[in-house]
Amino acid sequence: MKIGNFEINKGKTFIIAELSANHNQDFDLAVKTIKAAKEAGADAIKLQTYKPDSLTIDADTKYFAPKTQGIWKGYTPYKLYEEAYTPWEWQPKLKKIAEEEGLICFSSPFDFEGVDFLDAMDVPAYKIASFEITDIPLIKYTASKMKPMIISTGIATLADIEAAVNACRQVGNNNIAILKCTSSYPAPYDEINLKTIPEIPKIFNTLVGLSDHTMGFTVPIAAVSLGASIVEKHFILDRSLGGPDSSFSMEPDEFKQMVDSIRITEKALGSINFNLTENTIKSRNSRRSLFVVKDIKKDEILSKYNIRSIRPGNGIEPKHYEDILGKRAIKDVKKGYPLDWGMFE
Repeated sequence: MKIGNFEINKGKTFIIAELSANHNQDFDLAVKTIKAAKEAGADAIKLQTYKPDSLTIDADTKYFAPKTQGIWKGYTPYKLYEEAYTPWEWQPKLKKIAEEEGLICFSSPFDFEGVDFLDAMDVPAYKIASFEITDIPLIKYTASKMKPMIISTGIATLADIEAAVNACRQVGNNNIAILKCTSSYPAPYDEINLKTIPEIPKIFNTLVGLSDHTMGFTVPIAAVSLGASIVEKHFILDRSLGGPDSSFSMEPDEFKQMVDSIRITEKALGSINFNLTENTIKSRNSRRSLFVVKDIKKDEILSKYNIRSIRPGNGIEPKHYEDILGKRAIKDVKKGYPLDWGMFE
């Protein structure tokens, strides 16, 4: 999969900074956040393209009542999205600024209008949010734009994921990545189930990644080691700024630590290779071998008392130890010399 100029699944993880609501309805803050994401090592910035009416309605019934617990306690859904949405008139400007910074910019649409708006912006990919994974008409319409599709699985059953993937393929779009996700904010570690990550490509023949809502970066590092080629984390300049998503977003220093750790992990993962590197070949000199550990006289029998397996590796390999025991020395050998085949009969 290629998004912009980034080739995903080529050994380098595609790291996405999710702006979400962390602009607090301040355009300048949004710009500063984008620039900070670039500085922290992100490859892409992701927006969310909706209006409150894209997601819900303002209605005085129990279905739209204020939340009674969690980080959004006291908010009605409509009020939450009023506070959290990214003004549409900002988005072409933010995309231009992101691209000038060297970031890829794309977004999550939440209705057909949003898809068309992003299509006009010529975004290089679309993200389907976790709670939209069951909206098959929306997924089909988005996939019909024939751009890469990144789909989060936060609330999805196996059947839901299959239906979403099939919806993309039904319109001829096979450019799909599935992000393992847990829709809790913040997400508890014991609900993440990272062992699912290697199974996703086997089941769906797609790329796989992680959309993470845990605190810290241990989970993303583990995900990369299990095969995730995309990592998405919410990004904020400073959690003390507040806002709907602030409590589970990463600050720039934390994000940079995550990026640096992922890049180290990529190097360490390397490839399946049993060959020795130049450095390890040099280190073989420090391996064990057979040495004379007590002066040996000509015709003396080699025994466990006068030869031993020790470091360094200048003598006969230890695998011959039992075959050599009981042999007779053909010359005097002093303690501290490596055993060689010319010392005994």
